[in-house]
Amino acid sequence: MGHREDLLAGAKRCLIEKGYARTTARDIVAASGANLASIGYHYGSKEALLNAALVQVNAEWGAAVGEVVAASKDFEDAWTRVTELFAAQRELLVVSFEALAQAEHTPEIRAALASGLDEARACMAKAFLDNTTDDTHRAVGSFCLALLTGVMAQWLIDPATAPTAKDLTLAIRTIATR
Repeated sequence: MGHREDLLAGAKRCLIEKGYARTTARDIVAASGANLASIGYHYGSKEALLNAALVQVNAEWGAAVGEVVAASKDFEDAWTRVTELFAAQRELLVVSFEALAQAEHTPEIRAALASGLDEARACMAKAFLDNTTDDTHRAVGSFCLALLTGVMAQWLIDPATAPTAKDLTLAIRTIATR
């Protein structure tokens, strides 16, 4: 790897270990083995480097969720796998919430997250639907993403009381029959 890739890998490690706001340029340099001047040369600023790392980590988290959902056999199995992923990759979960906070102030992050939404909606919808209309796919995918974000937030705050896959399945069934 060259300095550019080393810096990005170091910034990703720092995001996971320290978070966006607490990461300094010196932290990234220490984690990457590169020199301080190379941040400016390759990325322009520490913020631009952290933003690139944030986008990449968020894409990795999205891919991990997509894999477990695609491998599931039904709604409850999908949410069981997703909540297991929360525990296994808590760091990526935390970084994905940091991306949401940074999107308000960083157009590049907002654009990257927005483009990922359509892909995530399609992935979620595909896991639960066969051939349906585009409107149905978008609605189901959007619902699943809203559910995912809400469950993620609850799980980060208090994993012991966050809804389980059984809770979510019961709620969907109950709502659908009323």
